Amino acid sequence: MHSLSPDRIDALTVMDWLRDPDAVTVIDVRSPAEYETAHIAGSYNVPLNLLGEHTAQLAARLDRNVVLVCQSGTRAAEAQRRLVGVGAANLHVLAGRIPTYAAAGSQVIRGPARWSLERRVRLVAGSLVVAGVGAGLRMPKAALLAGGVGAGLTLSALTDTYTMGRILAALPHNRGPRERSVEEVIDQLPERRQAA
Repeated sequence: MHSLSPDRIDALTVMDWLRDPDAVTVIDVRSPAEYETAHIAGSYNVPLNLLGEHTAQLAARLDRNVVLVCQSGTRAAEAQRRLVGVGAANLHVLAGRIPTYAAAGSQVIRGPARWSLERRVRLVAGSLVVAGVGAGLRMPKAALLAGGVGAGLTLSALTDTYTMGRILAALPHNRGPRERSVEEVIDQLPERRQAA
């Protein structure tokens, strides 16, 4: 086994587990649009916002090793924290990202290219800071915009929340495939194994 720690797991171990479909459930907690762009073959899309609202329902379907995946590990770690909070076990976060997984030689399904939510957050936050500083040269109070963005990002890091990402994901032009209901998401997951 190639695991890194009890909760971080490397691509080679995930690849080994995926050879036996009953050994693991890979859950990608990114948005449907991000998932559509590129995802691990055999993974299930359970967006973090939906997982957060229905954690106990989703955890009830998880009775094997679970690997949580996102763009950088932040959302996967948040999903892990929420699932542990309702008693789920055997939870692991994929070390590295999907490109790391693909580089290890495993299958990644690719769709239309879209920017990740985190990349869009960085673009919007950076643009607002630059605009605030630039406008502040002519109107000093406009520099408060840059300070507000900085304070929001700092608060987001301290509380480990993703408010700007949630706001951006809700905008019409950032939406990709339609959001599925919790019932549709739960129904896609493997059934619990029957006790022998």
